[in-house]
Amino acid sequence: MIGLISATAAGAAARDRLAAAWPDRTRVYEGPVGEAVRAAFAECEQVVCFLATGAVVRLVAPLLSDKATDPGVVCVDEGGRFAVSLVGGHGGGANELAREVGGLLGAEPVVTTATDSVGLPGLDTLGLPFEGAVASVSRALLDGEPVALEAELAWPLPALPTAPHGTYTIRLTDRAVAPGEHEVLLRPPSLVVGVGASRGAPVDEVLGLVEAALADAGLSARSVAELATVDAKAAEPGIVDAAARLGVPLVTYSAGELAEVAVPNPSDAPLAAVGTPSVAEAAALARGGELVVPKRKSRRADGQPAMATCAVVRRPGRGRLAVVGLGPGARDLLTPRARAELRRASVLVGLDQYVDQIRDLLRPGTRILESGLGAEEERARTAVAEARQGHAVALIGSGDAGVYAMASPALAEASDDIDVIGVPGVTAALAAGAILGAPLGHDHVSISLSDLHTPWEVIERRVRAAAEADLVVTFYNPRSRGRDWQLPKALAILAEHREPTTPVGVVRNASRPDESSRLSTLAALDPATVDMMTVVTVGNTATRDIAGRMVTPRGYRWQEGSQEEAK
Repeated sequence: MIGLISATAAGAAARDRLAAAWPDRTRVYEGPVGEAVRAAFAECEQVVCFLATGAVVRLVAPLLSDKATDPGVVCVDEGGRFAVSLVGGHGGGANELAREVGGLLGAEPVVTTATDSVGLPGLDTLGLPFEGAVASVSRALLDGEPVALEAELAWPLPALPTAPHGTYTIRLTDRAVAPGEHEVLLRPPSLVVGVGASRGAPVDEVLGLVEAALADAGLSARSVAELATVDAKAAEPGIVDAAARLGVPLVTYSAGELAEVAVPNPSDAPLAAVGTPSVAEAAALARGGELVVPKRKSRRADGQPAMATCAVVRRPGRGRLAVVGLGPGARDLLTPRARAELRRASVLVGLDQYVDQIRDLLRPGTRILESGLGAEEERARTAVAEARQGHAVALIGSGDAGVYAMASPALAEASDDIDVIGVPGVTAALAAGAILGAPLGHDHVSISLSDLHTPWEVIERRVRAAAEADLVVTFYNPRSRGRDWQLPKALAILAEHREPTTPVGVVRNASRPDESSRLSTLAALDPATVDMMTVVTVGNTATRDIAGRMVTPRGYRWQEGSQEEAK
């Protein structure tokens, strides 16, 4: 919960805007400011104060205890110009909250945390449990001192400016080791513990077995991702409470699913009880991995039969491939999600001219794999191969990566052994449409006129279908030096079904500094004025030139008593 506190009318107005935007995330604290701050600090994970920073410093100073547990505090000035991350930038999430608040209120986020200021990911913000000398290792990264990354497991981390060797070390490990003096341990969620239990098994017996199994194998409990068991035990209190104490989810599988998992130690007892020859080992291995602790039973001090079993599996890290659409070229049309994925990646793959567009947004240490025109399939294979090695990869394309871009070849190459994230972007058709007016106001289609990968016979059939269906058509890749006859042919096909006065919009380099656009007609358009950087949009029979803008009506007739509502 985010506590909201204000002292003036202007502050209250901004506070109320935030409360209205985030009704489920915020709580407004009224009354004397000092009392409100103390209450919010005790009851909320984060606090936004619409007060001067000096006043907030004096109010929260006596309340501070530990940066790992204190709420994050953000200050917004009286004029609503700045959202200042004051306390708990990383641990309390104040840095990200300042950015969110700034985006909502139109205020400039002010973040002074050193790593954020220079584009380095904070070691305590990677989403992994951590131990050790975070401050000194972070300072070494900031000072440019050699910091070694020792990754005992492949894991998709963001870019870090590390070196092969160094006095300082970042170690990614799930082993139960203590950090050295100049070392940070990052704990990946690589371990899955399969658990079986008799009815009524005490939580202490289940949890004690799990902890002993991990300790004997030299594994850290902080790297346990989940407890897993059979559906029949989904509500067994001892298992449920053990997962809660470990702070991990409980995942369950049907007996049929577990019966199909090959295990080294099957047993007749669980087969008779729940319908599968293995619970602990099979549940741990259900999604693959290496069995590092075979099935073992609990030991009871009273000499009674064991009531719990467990097994531990180490799953390999799954690489991450983000297919990112950069939009038509203008920086303000690059989406926040695309920016975030570029910052998250440790490897960037893309066309050289697209890499140049966003090079300044990459974190220090990002490995860049760029190539020239015509190497789309090679880039897709490279990106997937890098993800399979456990890296966090961003594969970039212009517009929307799923529209005549890199998503198709990448997903054709990828299998289910990596995580794939699609990041939408503003397409050339949409950017051109916004410049022209509203040509895509009703049903429309995009067709590429490049026959390098698609036979012309197929393209022509699609153009004819669009013409006969009276669809607005946006032509991508309309004309190049080696392909100068396809656009005239496509326009002639459309002319068989549309009037010569049908509006045609031509936009070159949409959203870029040298953008140009013009409105013509089907009869008047000169294809020689079009090139590969141009998008051509041909209206349908309803499209009109209204005050110099290309408009396709939605086609609805609003009548009194209509059951439809305008959207």
